[in-house]
Amino acid sequence: MTHIAFLGTGLLGSALAEAAVKRGDHVTVWNRTAHKARALEAFGARVADSPADAVRDASRVHLVLKDDAVVDEVIASLRPGLAANTIIVDHTTTQPALTAERSRRLNDEGVKYLHCPVFIGPAVARESGGTILAAGPRALFDAIHADLAKMAARVEYFGERPDLAAVFKLCGNAFIVGINAVVADVFAVAAGSRVNAPDCQRVSGAWNRESRAAAPAPAAAPPSAVDPAIAVTVAPTTAASASPSNAPRCFPRPQPACSPRTCTTSAGPA
Repeated sequence: MTHIAFLGTGLLGSALAEAAVKRGDHVTVWNRTAHKARALEAFGARVADSPADAVRDASRVHLVLKDDAVVDEVIASLRPGLAANTIIVDHTTTQPALTAERSRRLNDEGVKYLHCPVFIGPAVARESGGTILAAGPRALFDAIHADLAKMAARVEYFGERPDLAAVFKLCGNAFIVGINAVVADVFAVAAGSRVNAPDCQRVSGAWNRESRAAAPAPAAAPPSAVDPAIAVTVAPTTAASASPSNAPRCFPRPQPACSPRTCTTSAGPA
C-alpha cells in the first residue's frame, strides 16, 4: 500500500484524496481549515495536525493550494517532516516565472519538486478522469508517471523547462474562459433576433459538413424569449482542439518564459 499525502483539501484536493483512498492508497491529509480535512476521515484518510506531520513516511506529497504564496508557505512548513526521497507533486495553478524559480531552487536544495497542474473538476477527479500536465526534471516525472496515470485519463509531459506546465495551464484557462464568452455572445445574438439559442449551432455548418448534416432546422424563438434591449458586439476568436491520448506526450521547448508582467494567474479549476 502506497503512503501519500494531500495538502489542501478544498473541492479538488478532497476529491483527489477520496479517489486515492478508493484506489487503495494509504492517504494522510492536511488542510488549514481542519473540518474540510476531517470530512475525509469517513473514507479512511488520516488527518494530520500539521504539514510536517502529514508528509512523514509519505512517498509522494500532493499539493492542491490557492496560489504561489500559499505553496511557498506550506512547503516551508512541511520540510521538517519530508524524507529525502519523497517527491512533491504540486497541482496548484501558479505563475510561470515563480514556478520556475521555485522548482529550480527546491531541486537545487535537494527537495524533489515537480509541477503538475490539472484540467480536472471535483466530479471528474473522483472518477480518475481529466488531464494532468507536468514539467520539470525528467527523472522525477518518470518516477511518478505510472501513479499520475492512475489519477487521470491523460498525462502530458512538457519537458524539463519547469515553467511550461504553468504556461499551458494558464493558456488552457484562457481558452475555457474565452470559449464560454463567445458562446454567451452567440446565444445573446440569437435571443435578440428571436432565434432559439441551440439552433445557432447550425452556423458551424458553413465550414463543417458533418455538423451541417446533423443539425436540426432552425426555429423562431417565442416572443416571450426576446429581449429587444440586447445589443452585442462579437469579437473574432479561434480555438484549438487537442487529440485524445492516454500516453504522455513530449512537446518542443518554446522560447524563454514570459514574465509575471505578461503571465498572470487566472481563476481555474485547480
